[in-house]
Amino acid sequence: MNQYASTGTPLENGVDLTNCDREPIHRLGRIQGFGFLVAVSFDWIVQYVSANSAEWLGVDADAAIGRPLGNFADAEFLHTIRNHVQHLTGPDDVERVFGVRLTAGGQNCDTAVHVSGSLIIIECEPARPGGEDNDSMVRRIVQRLQAAETVERLCKTGASLVQALTGFDRVMIYKFLHDDSGEVVAESRRQGVDSFMGLRYPASDIPRQARELYKRNLIRIIADVDGQSHDITPFVAPDGMPIDLSNSVLRSVSPIHLEYLRNMGVGASMSISILLRGRLWGLIACHHYSPRRVPFNVRTAAELVGQMFSLALDAKVRESEIDAERRAQEFHHKVLRMVGPEQGPVSQLASVFEEMSGLVACDGIGMIVDEEVELWEETPNRAQFGELVHFLNRTASNSIFVTHELSTLHPSAKAYAPTASGMLVIPISRTPRDYLIFFRREVTQEVKWAGNPEKPVTMGPMGARLTPRKSFEIWQETSRGQSEPWSSSHIRLAETLRVSLLEVILKHTDLIEGERKMARQRQELLIAELNHRVRNILGLMRGLIRQVNTPHRSTEVFVSTLDHRVQALARAHDQLTERQWGSGSLRQLIHNETAAYLAEKSERVVVSGDDVGLVPQSFSALALVIHELTTNSAKYGALCDKRGTVAISLERDDAGWLTIRWVERDGPAVKPPSDSGFGSVVIERSVSHDLGGSAEMDFRIDGLRAKLRIAPEHLADLDHQQPDLPRQAVRRAGAVDFPQGKALVVEDNVIIAMDCEAVLRDLGCRDVALASSVSQALKVIENSEIGFAVLDVNLGNETSFAVADVLGEKAIPFIFASGYADGVSFPDAHVDRPKVSKPYDMASLTEALEQVF
Repeated sequence: MNQYASTGTPLENGVDLTNCDREPIHRLGRIQGFGFLVAVSFDWIVQYVSANSAEWLGVDADAAIGRPLGNFADAEFLHTIRNHVQHLTGPDDVERVFGVRLTAGGQNCDTAVHVSGSLIIIECEPARPGGEDNDSMVRRIVQRLQAAETVERLCKTGASLVQALTGFDRVMIYKFLHDDSGEVVAESRRQGVDSFMGLRYPASDIPRQARELYKRNLIRIIADVDGQSHDITPFVAPDGMPIDLSNSVLRSVSPIHLEYLRNMGVGASMSISILLRGRLWGLIACHHYSPRRVPFNVRTAAELVGQMFSLALDAKVRESEIDAERRAQEFHHKVLRMVGPEQGPVSQLASVFEEMSGLVACDGIGMIVDEEVELWEETPNRAQFGELVHFLNRTASNSIFVTHELSTLHPSAKAYAPTASGMLVIPISRTPRDYLIFFRREVTQEVKWAGNPEKPVTMGPMGARLTPRKSFEIWQETSRGQSEPWSSSHIRLAETLRVSLLEVILKHTDLIEGERKMARQRQELLIAELNHRVRNILGLMRGLIRQVNTPHRSTEVFVSTLDHRVQALARAHDQLTERQWGSGSLRQLIHNETAAYLAEKSERVVVSGDDVGLVPQSFSALALVIHELTTNSAKYGALCDKRGTVAISLERDDAGWLTIRWVERDGPAVKPPSDSGFGSVVIERSVSHDLGGSAEMDFRIDGLRAKLRIAPEHLADLDHQQPDLPRQAVRRAGAVDFPQGKALVVEDNVIIAMDCEAVLRDLGCRDVALASSVSQALKVIENSEIGFAVLDVNLGNETSFAVADVLGEKAIPFIFASGYADGVSFPDAHVDRPKVSKPYDMASLTEALEQVF
């Protein structure tokens, strides 16, 4: 269902020709003068007869009433009529019989018979030849109608052919518009007759009950506007009203309509109904400027032409509808394919607004879903659109709502009438109200009326009845504040589009819900994985502490050893993070570890063989192994003096196993360890337990020989071979020449903040202030003299960039610290600032601080 909102303008004093709607034109109690009517009961007793029965039956009307029709009519006639009555199936069926004799020796007549309630109504008129073979002419007409390619061409062809068939001075195709007014859309006329093409006639010219009769009687003739008529006896039926002549061929004409035709100068007329799917689309209106009775057989042929015209019109309309439905179906599939959870439905559908506008022929589109608004092309502005949505929330239902005169319903719309005078609204939710609204711009029309449609009417010679207008001079009206009306096909397309939009929104909702469910599952998995990793890290740290804490180690050695091992794990973690936890480079691992621990001595470590990738789960284990080999060499082996070297070779066999050979030369004499320390245990057990391989340690007097075997499942292919990295001098931790003023450490975790403070104090900084938030840091800066600062980037719910901005304005040196490795996006103003990774160590802090000092 849909609503069509429109308003009309009442005539002066509220009086117009719609008063004709109350006239019972199907019960006038008379017939036109060129024929005869008799109505009989089902047992063929005469109940009604026209006043001219003496001419047709040979007896007066009063003498015929109540007697069998067989007393007057020819037996063959009655037999023929009875047979045709048997063929009547519907309430509006009319059977036709041509060239029969009502009475013995009477004239040939053409007869129509139909049933009205409990009566069989028989109408006769003198038989007249049609002038040519109607059958062959009708066949030609049908062929030409079917050949018309467009509705416009169909109308022109139909008018021309009907004029040729009937001989009327003028034949028009009269189309009813949205407000029941009518317009002449095609005509064919005799030379010398003025054109009515394009003229508009108000709805009151064809009263409502007349339009209903046109749907029942497909053809209607008025043979002589000034001709006589015959009363029907008796004049009234038992219900107090004249006999119902709704389906009568000879039914007389309303006096108001006769006067209307006389005012137009018409002497005779005929109308053929054009029905489109049960609706009165229009009329084939025929005018003659003198009396004209078209023979019954020609009228029958013309009625058939009208039916064929209706079928051809339906076919043309259906063709356009099929094309529109096809495009709507393609659009439906397209929008469903494009729906995703990334954006809301408004943002996604905005990309196809132009295609939507082609479907419903609009000039602009507005859409609101969950208070998100999108406007396209010619629409009210956002504030006006908001007011319009509020108006719709008060007035519109949950069905399609259309109007071509928006300002008459919503007076505020006058402000933007040139942009949006027409509106087609598709509700796409219930609560809150969400809409897709199509707008049409104002169409300023110069309407040519056949006379002033709002001219006041006056009382006429018929007493208490209204007199139709006498002037049909062209009266021009400028129509404003209206758009092109929305057609029924556009409204049907809107219904189809509504289904698509609802499906889009439902699908988007399902996708969002699915994404939320997946997000919850990912979050649960992430929490579980994070919990697992944190526990592993805590377990690892506990193991490191226990193994490092041996009785013969001093506290200073304990802290230093533990710190170095933690830093080794941190460097391995950073390397994995840089590669988004993909496979890590073994060459890079060796480079990072030797450069960080050995500084300038790292140049004496030479790596040969193709680079190898390590899976993330194995990276940290091998990092600890390389760290232990490096520290042992730096303390007791080839790298503890100035001459020794370490050669590391990497080799994979055909089975995929990796062999790492660690060979030390030219160092001091090596003594095998008296017991298995933590370093040896880490190497042997990490390789066998975590890396699925084996470790052989040969402590020769000329240097350590280590052979490590790594199982294939712990190895991975690299995207590209890691080139030999240049050796960079790594500054050893030592005293730093700090600037005057306090050191400011901005860190939201107090343990990490205290660790950084301790490292700074070990480097020689005496006064350190701690802050856990931006506000605290700014207060410290305001109330203290700050010499430099170390800023943790992520402070929980905020970042330290605001503090960096203030420090930069005051020219106070600072560095950034982060546990996110390279995963932080820095503002342009600070992108080049030195950065250190957590956990803090003296070497990295020393190097970074030296840069800013």
